[in-house]
Amino acid sequence: MTQNGSCLCGAIHYTVTGPLGPAAACHCGQCRKSSGHYPAAASAKWDDVRVSGDVRWYKSSDAARRGFCPTCGSYLFWEEYDGLVYLALGALNGDTGLILQDHIFYADKGAYYKATDGRPCFSAGRSGPQVAP
Repeated sequence: MTQNGSCLCGAIHYTVTGPLGPAAACHCGQCRKSSGHYPAAASAKWDDVRVSGDVRWYKSSDAARRGFCPTCGSYLFWEEYDGLVYLALGALNGDTGLILQDHIFYADKGAYYKATDGRPCFSAGRSGPQVAP
């Protein structure tokens, strides 16, 4: 199934021709600061993604970088140099068919909200312990 996405202003468009991984909401401090709340994302193989437009990359740590539109500031991608890219689900067009699987780095969430969707919440990544929302 082909998925298409873009930034808010339309300067960057991308197409994904392979399957998307499970959808997760990330509550880590970096994701919250880069998106303004917490983003939902799903992985894809970089080999299955075609991007047009000038993506600006920010090296957010030694292990990862974040891609965004330099014109409108839309947060689009997260990559940790392992052949996968995590796509911000809000930037995909139309129905992806994905359902949020879980919440990760929930221990870092903002104090002003709780996850109320019944999905598992992990204190850190999926390999960490589950916590109550």
